[in-house]
Amino acid sequence: MAVPKKKTSKSKTRSRRAAAWRLAEAPRSLCPRCGAAKLPHRVCGQCGWYGGRQALDIA
Repeated sequence: MAVPKKKTSKSKTRSRRAAAWRLAEAPRSLCPRCGAAKLPHRVCGQCGWYGGRQALDIA
């Protein structure tokens, strides 16, 4: 079996493990009606429209 020749440093180990902690930014799409940024497959918070119809009554 292969044996490591040198000890892996703490910084090398921790940086390798920290790569899994990175958070990706949530995807954004534009509302076709008002042009506001919104999450995909969600009702627009500005105008209340989703899928070509008004889903929420926003005053």
